[in-house]
Amino acid sequence: MSGEDQELPVFTTAADMRNWVRKQKKSGRKVALVPTMGYLHDAHLSLVKAALEKADVVVASIYVNPTQFAAHEDFDVYPRNADEDRAKLKAVGAHAVFEPESLYVQVPGASEGANVVGRETHHPDSHETYVTVERLQKPLCGGSRPHFFRGVCTVVTKLFHICEPDVAVFGRKDYQQFRVISRMVRDLDFPIEVVGVPIGREADGLAMSSRNARLSPESREKALCLSRGLAWAEKAAAEGSVSDSAAVQAHVRGLIEEAGGKVDYVELLHAINLGPVTDLSSQPVLLALAVHFPAKDVGTVRLIDNTVLNPDKE
Repeated sequence: MSGEDQELPVFTTAADMRNWVRKQKKSGRKVALVPTMGYLHDAHLSLVKAALEKADVVVASIYVNPTQFAAHEDFDVYPRNADEDRAKLKAVGAHAVFEPESLYVQVPGASEGANVVGRETHHPDSHETYVTVERLQKPLCGGSRPHFFRGVCTVVTKLFHICEPDVAVFGRKDYQQFRVISRMVRDLDFPIEVVGVPIGREADGLAMSSRNARLSPESREKALCLSRGLAWAEKAAAEGSVSDSAAVQAHVRGLIEEAGGKVDYVELLHAINLGPVTDLSSQPVLLALAVHFPAKDVGTVRLIDNTVLNPDKE
């Protein structure tokens, strides 16, 4: 039977997933993990391709993690399509899928949504152990979403314990997440190589995101101001025409607000330690954006994007 004809293994329990991985390792195979929340697009698939270059077998996880959402956010409407996701993962060469119903203690009578921040049941048997990276989680997304990285680090720690990967692959669109996870792996002595893959973009420059599916056509057009603002900053930094971080921040914010985006943040920080910067000429500088646009279903869609200025100094 050819590889294309073989069924892609899908595991729903931690024990089954762990046993499968350990069999691979016992056979001398190197294992890579690609954590996702599903509704996969080409950028997700590029992570799998990168993982295939780093390891013998690749496990992709599909799990919409409730603890990284707050009650007012889009956990309930986050796009999901498990059947299509599995087909895409099989086509691109993944070797197994971990698709748990929940990664948290299930209190009787409570749904998975009870683990969303602000909806907790506070039942005495509820999940109560979390992982935090104290400093790196505070800027950028940590400002408006203080719950976010606690949830991310906790679920990734659980995935690492279950899947026991040698390599873990993340996209750099979630740049702060990439840095936070890298620091967590270092500090907690996980024997895992963390790999960051460049941002995947649509033909018009918009960063690929599962949330793009929730944009109205008008909002989709407005959202192009993100990549345009980043491109302007890259050009200005390369030419040396602007070296003051406040000037870059003000210009990019103006471009976004003129297009109709509601800014969460436009920030310039040191690209490694996420500390404050003023001069853009002598160090690698992360320009990170988070902006809200009207959704076609309900509420708004929060998009993030980024670039590193002076990457040669990284």
